[in-house]
Amino acid sequence: MKRFTLLIQQLELSNKTNDKIAALVNYFTHAEDKDKVWVLAFFTGKKPKRPIKAALLKYWVMEITGLPEWLFTECHHNVGDLSETIALLLPLENETSDRPLYEWIEELQTMEGKDDATKKAFVMNAWRTLDTQERFIFNKLISGNFRIGVSDKLLVNALARLSGNEPSRIMHSIMGKWDPYLVAFAELTEGTNVNTDNSWPYPFCLAYALENQPATLGETNQWQAEWKWDGIRGQVIKRNGELFIWSRGEELVTPQFPELQVFMQYLPDGTVIDGEILAVKDKHVLPFSTLQQRLNRKVISKKQLEDAPVGFYIYDLLEYKGADIRERPMKERRLLLEQLVAEHIKTESIQLSPTVKFDTWEELATIREGARELNSEGIMLKKLDSHYHSGRKRGDWWKWKINPYTVDAVMIYAQKGSGRRAGHYTDYTFAVRDGEMLVTIAKAYSGLTDEEIKEVSSFVNKNSIEKFGPVRTVKPELVFEIAFEGIAESKRHKAGIALRFPRIARWRKDKVAAEINTLEDLRQLLQSTL
Repeated sequence: MKRFTLLIQQLELSNKTNDKIAALVNYFTHAEDKDKVWVLAFFTGKKPKRPIKAALLKYWVMEITGLPEWLFTECHHNVGDLSETIALLLPLENETSDRPLYEWIEELQTMEGKDDATKKAFVMNAWRTLDTQERFIFNKLISGNFRIGVSDKLLVNALARLSGNEPSRIMHSIMGKWDPYLVAFAELTEGTNVNTDNSWPYPFCLAYALENQPATLGETNQWQAEWKWDGIRGQVIKRNGELFIWSRGEELVTPQFPELQVFMQYLPDGTVIDGEILAVKDKHVLPFSTLQQRLNRKVISKKQLEDAPVGFYIYDLLEYKGADIRERPMKERRLLLEQLVAEHIKTESIQLSPTVKFDTWEELATIREGARELNSEGIMLKKLDSHYHSGRKRGDWWKWKINPYTVDAVMIYAQKGSGRRAGHYTDYTFAVRDGEMLVTIAKAYSGLTDEEIKEVSSFVNKNSIEKFGPVRTVKPELVFEIAFEGIAESKRHKAGIALRFPRIARWRKDKVAAEINTLEDLRQLLQSTL
């Protein structure tokens, strides 16, 4: 536990990639093998069960400290994180423990089905023997709420440096379903556990945002252009008579989209394709807001099937006749994919995502301007000789998105962040004018520099009007430009609209609240997109 706690501190305190990799390599060099497996599980989203309700911790720490509930609530609001609040409130430990991480996790799992008295005794013993930072991690094990700044790519680079193995093989190994109780660390880093079941996906190949004009990429005949669709990126896997559909977030979503079961009929065994799950009707891609009606549904009604029919646009071919072909050039994979689709796919709901024909970069720029008419986000540029890499590789794939929509709005609510940002207000709610009223349209918490966050926090402290738990109502004076990717009708919001991917584009210190946009402006924008 001590070594893992130190690792988390090192990762949280550094913004430098090399420092984080060095901390990971040091940890994986010295930690126990079982601990290392659990850490990989945490970092790849495979969290253990939570047999103890986090809410119970609140009452147990109040019992130990004698704090009244109102005072505990104030502390929680000030800190912003339950696990951290509890760790800070507890008295200093009576003794120390050198138990490894995996023992704490395994004992925690034995609490499943036990009575509250047994669970309480286990937690109390842990709090007596762990220091403040270790208690924080222990509390996180119970809540399951780990937010650690370690990307898959960073983790894999650390493991590759440690083991000397190919990053792509390691990435493939740590994806998908594996059991921390059954898999050894060496099996994960060596990739010997790959394809232990038919469902195993490949790491997704990702693109960087185009930073310069496309003319800097060289000759146009070296590139393939495609539309960038706005849906759910997914891999469809057909192996040994079984069908699996994985989202980019490593979630198995096969049951959510019954329309895609036709892949079982059409795809030959030993095939893995990469593409986009979209709402499609009459060969026309519908807005993402339509697809949202189908997400995370355990039961899908007939009306939802009719209103938001799902299709799949295919981008790439990763496995063909049981062979991994990701190392073959993209132009070869595309030819095989075209042949596969022509021979096997017999439904309009599944399409080969079309390439965009162009001769000059200027011509492509003109074509790109019409992306929104197709409900596309812009253009994807893929080098014809590129492999299907694990994660991002600069120079091979680029996304050339159209400029986002923007609106000027005023901040009316603010809330403190968590972790390193617990001392500052970083979560903001924005509003536009509706006559003489202000109507909220979006929340955002990204886009400001550290200095701007401090400046906003100072404003909130001096200009708070009301307090609702951790939320502060503030004077409507600070104006920000909010960027977003799409707009849709929404019955869940008072404004009647919802913005897709809202974020702060810039702080408009040159504007006052009287100059912000109106709700009517957004309604007109909504109508123009329908």
